[in-house]
Amino acid sequence: NQSIMEDEDAVIISEKDFTPTPSSSPLPIDESVGTAEEAAAASRSSSDNNSGSGTETELSSSKMTVDTNDVDAADDLDIEPTPSARQIVSIGTESDSYAFTFHEDELNSILAKVPAGWKVCVISVVGAFRTGKSFLLSWFLRYLEEHSVRKSDEDKASASDEAGKKWYERVQTLNQHEGSFDWRGGTERNTTGMWMWSEPYFLPRENGEEVAILLVDTQGMFDHETTVGLTAAIFGLSTLLSSYQIYNVDKRIQEDNLQQLALFSEYGRMAFQAEEKAASMGVIESDAEVERSNVDKEGEGGAEKSNPKKAPFQKIQFLVRDWQNFDTEDETDIDGMEAEMQSYLDHVLAEREASDLKETREQITSCFEEVSCFMMTHPGFAVIKNKYAGDTSKIDSLFMSLLDRYCQKVFDKKSLQPKIVRGRELSAVELCTYIRSYAQMFEEIGSHFPRAETMLDATSRANNANAVTLSIAAYTDKMNTVAGPQAHDYHKPEDLALFHKEARRQALLAFDGMANFGSRKAIEEARDTVLQKLEKDYDVFSSLNAGRNPLLGFETYILPMAVAGISFILRWIADLTCSGWSQTCKASSDLLSHVYMAVFFFLVIVGSTKAKQISDLLDRLKAAIQLLVNDGSSNKKKQA
Repeated sequence: NQSIMEDEDAVIISEKDFTPTPSSSPLPIDESVGTAEEAAAASRSSSDNNSGSGTETELSSSKMTVDTNDVDAADDLDIEPTPSARQIVSIGTESDSYAFTFHEDELNSILAKVPAGWKVCVISVVGAFRTGKSFLLSWFLRYLEEHSVRKSDEDKASASDEAGKKWYERVQTLNQHEGSFDWRGGTERNTTGMWMWSEPYFLPRENGEEVAILLVDTQGMFDHETTVGLTAAIFGLSTLLSSYQIYNVDKRIQEDNLQQLALFSEYGRMAFQAEEKAASMGVIESDAEVERSNVDKEGEGGAEKSNPKKAPFQKIQFLVRDWQNFDTEDETDIDGMEAEMQSYLDHVLAEREASDLKETREQITSCFEEVSCFMMTHPGFAVIKNKYAGDTSKIDSLFMSLLDRYCQKVFDKKSLQPKIVRGRELSAVELCTYIRSYAQMFEEIGSHFPRAETMLDATSRANNANAVTLSIAAYTDKMNTVAGPQAHDYHKPEDLALFHKEARRQALLAFDGMANFGSRKAIEEARDTVLQKLEKDYDVFSSLNAGRNPLLGFETYILPMAVAGISFILRWIADLTCSGWSQTCKASSDLLSHVYMAVFFFLVIVGSTKAKQISDLLDRLKAAIQLLVNDGSSNKKKQA
C-alpha cells in the first residue's frame, strides 16, 4: 500500500524573545568571563513532521513571520508566547544554498528558561524525509506535558478532571492549536536546518535531581535536494549536541541505514582519534592522566572528578516505524515484543565476515556508548489520509500501547542522562557554549566534513570557555560572601587579601579540573584570562570593602570639631589670662567665639540635611571603637 504523504509547518507566532541566561552568582557576570565592575558601580550609586507510515510534517520557514501589530499587542498585554518550534540552525543563503547559519538568539531564548546550574538532556530525532519524525515529537510533547514536574495549575486541574485515564487517552488531537507542529498537505520540502521546541520540560532523575528536557528536530534527509555531505553535516551536528539520539527508519534496519550512521558518526571518530593522537604527542592529557590529575585535585579539596568515556557520543536508538513482523499475536504482550526487538538488534549488529560490513558495525559501536532499538507498528490507515487533522481516536490501539511504552523508556528516570562532554554533565550555559562552537565551525566549512584538527579545536575552545566561566563564578561566589554587594562587615586589607588568595586558589583548581582538553597554549591563554579577571574583580571587591570602613568620612566632621574645640580652649585661656582693659584680648576672644559658633551652626546644618549619614557615622564610630578594642585585646594575647 502506497502511503499518502503529508507535511507540517511550524508557525512561529512571536518575535524573538532573547533573555540572557541568569547567573547563579549575586555578583553579575557577563556571558564570557563576568563583570564584577557592574555590581560595584550599582553598589556605589520542519524539520520533517509526520504520522507514521509516511505521514509527514515539516516546520515551515515560510510561515515564520506574523503581523507585527499582533506581536506588539501581545507584548503590551504581557502575554506569554505560544510554545512552538524555533529554528536554531538554518541552511542556505542567497549566495550559498548549502551555508549554515546559527541562530544564537533563538537558542538563548530557550536555554534562558532553564534554571541556572541545572543539567540539560537533549533528545533529537533524525531520519529520512517523511518517516514520521515530527509526529513522534508531537507525542513526546504530550507525554512531557503530562509528566513534567513543573506543570501549570491549568494542566494540573485538567489532569485531575480526567483522573483514571492513561496520559495518551487524555489527548484528543495533535493539531497546531493544541501545541503541536502545524500540519500541511504536500510533497515538496520547504524546511531546512534544525529546530528546537521553545519550552524545556523538567523530569526527575534517579538521584533526585531534576533535569531539563529539550526536544530537537532535524530536516529530512535523502530528499533528492540535499547532498550527501550536507546530510552528513546535519546528522553530525545533531549527534554532537544530543545526549539521546533517535534514528528514525522505515520498516526495518537495512544495511544502508547502518552505513549512513557509520558515515555520520565519522565526526565522532575523527574527533576521538585526534584527541588520542594529541595525547600521545603530549599536546593534551590522556584520559588516564586526566583521571589521575582529578583524583589528586580532589584530595586537595578541588574540582569535580571527571571520568571521560571512550565513546565520544552517548545514546543512539534505531526507531523502526511500521514494523509488521512481531511473532506474538497478543497485542497486550508488550514485554514479549520488546524481547523480539532486542533479538532483532542483536542479529543486525552481529559480527559479519565481510570486512566492510564488519567495519561498519565496529564504527557504530565504538562511537556510541549505547546502541538500542525499538519498533512501532503502523498507526492506522486513517492517519495517512490528506484530510487527517490529528484526531487521536483514529490511531491504532497497538500503536498507542507501543508508543506509551516507548515514551516511558525514553524518559525513564533511571536512564535519563544530561548531555555529557568528557565526563562532565553540562548545564544550559555550558551546552550553549558547545553548540555555538560547533555551529560556528559548520558556518565556516559549510557542508564539508571538518578536519579532525578542526573538530578538536572547536571542542577544546568551547571547553576552555566553560572552564573560564566556571572558575570565575567560583571566585565571585566565594568573595561575594565576604566583600560582595550584600556583605556588611568591614575586613582589614590584609584579611581581605587572604580571602582573595584562597578564593583564587579554588577558582584555579576548578579551571584546571575542567580545562584539560586541547592545545596547551590555548589552555594557558585561557588561564591567563582567568587570572587577569580575578585581579580586576579583587580590585572591585577591595573598593566595596573600603566603602564599609567605619573610619571613612570622619575627616568631614573631625576637622571642624577640632577647630571648634581649639577655638573654645584658646578663648577660655584668653579670658582667663588677659586683663579686662586689653582690647587685643577682647578682640581675640570675640573672634574665637565666632569661630566655634560658626562651626557649631555648620555642624547643625550638616546634621539636619544628612540625618542618614549621621546615623551611619554613629554606627561607624561604634564599629571603630569595637575594632580598636579588638585590636588591643589581640595584641595583649600575642604579648602574653
